[in-house]
Amino acid sequence: MKLSMDRTSINVGLLGLAFMLVFTSFQTQGNMQQVVIKSINADDPSFTGSGYISLAVIYAVFASFNWLAPSCLSFLGPKLTMIIGGVTYVIFIGGFLWPHTVILYLTSVLIGVGAALIWTGQGNYLTLMSTQKTISRNSGIFWAMLQTSMLFGNVFVFYQFMGKDIIDYHTRMVVFLALTVVGVIGLGVMCLLPKPGSEGGGRTDDLGGAFGALKKSFDLFKTRDMLLLSATFFYTGIELSFFSGVYSACLSFTLRFPDPKRLVGLSGMFIGVGEILGGGVFGIFGSKTVKYGRDPIILLGYIVHMVCFFLIFLNLPTMSPLQNTTDPSHLPYGEPSVTIALLCSFLLGFGDACYNTQIYSILGSLYEDSSGPAFALFKFVQSLSAASCFFYSSVFELYWHLAILVVFATIGTITFWMVEWKAHQRVKAKPDTTAFD
Repeated sequence: MKLSMDRTSINVGLLGLAFMLVFTSFQTQGNMQQVVIKSINADDPSFTGSGYISLAVIYAVFASFNWLAPSCLSFLGPKLTMIIGGVTYVIFIGGFLWPHTVILYLTSVLIGVGAALIWTGQGNYLTLMSTQKTISRNSGIFWAMLQTSMLFGNVFVFYQFMGKDIIDYHTRMVVFLALTVVGVIGLGVMCLLPKPGSEGGGRTDDLGGAFGALKKSFDLFKTRDMLLLSATFFYTGIELSFFSGVYSACLSFTLRFPDPKRLVGLSGMFIGVGEILGGGVFGIFGSKTVKYGRDPIILLGYIVHMVCFFLIFLNLPTMSPLQNTTDPSHLPYGEPSVTIALLCSFLLGFGDACYNTQIYSILGSLYEDSSGPAFALFKFVQSLSAASCFFYSSVFELYWHLAILVVFATIGTITFWMVEWKAHQRVKAKPDTTAFD
């Protein structure tokens, strides 16, 4: 029993390492995509690609293909599903070595499909490698390892592009070649993952074939618990778009900061630290926190985000997401604080870790026999809300963003509690009898 449990823990670590490498490559690329595309436009006027359109295409395809991802999972299995999804990430990043408008948009469609595959496969694999007792710990460990990609990527951006408004051809080639290699190494680690089962550790499941998996997704989506959890999923998508895109723009456009462009990279690092700390704490103490339910951690995330949103309201002017501004903040003397800005970055990351680790945990626990469709529905709602935020971000001022976040955080927290209280009673009544625990 002990040997088998150790084996599954190692597999969770390998899974986290693979995703850390793939997403170090992808998130680093995402952080610099706008300035890179601007630089390509300057060198080659025939290149008319837009980072915003590319992002919109990725999210739209990602949301749509999540309905088909469980069907692919049913005959590919979680390991091969993740590998195929990971290949699309490497192709997308490698496409910048030969910048062309058509290539940009075609690979955007491709990575949208791949994102649905890799995240559905990941959720299923993590669930099969966990039990009711270990799912919280494993979710936290995976999340902490994944989010180190944000830290590494932002350190890379901070130093490589410091003081540069235009990235020259040679620098672009060196950077994207390095990112492509990192992504390939991540794929290599993914290939080392054993298939779930008795020899590789964990369990296997049967989704009932491609059509059965699709039907299971539709049936699952109509259940009371999944509809309630969808409100929580929706909030995580909005706040994901906010901290990964809107907040960095706010810092960059607030000209009262001493060096606003440099602050963007630092903010990303602090978000990453918050994510890593949150995932690490809930991973290390997952077996203890799960005894008291997941609702206290969700409450912690809610309080952290409410404090954060209030501080952002005080610190940044409302026009900061849309344009350069010298408008005063609500702080004394009207000067924004760099310390508060970076503290808010940390709080955004830590609160996000609170929500996401517990979502992974409750899906793996509540839907252990249909984890593929459950995680696909999670990513469907999350990517749909992220696309919605991306759509209105080009016209909404900061205070509207904060109001929307507060409303959906409140709704999503309450609906999560409703499902968790019901699930916690079932767990207490049914002891974990899994052989490898």
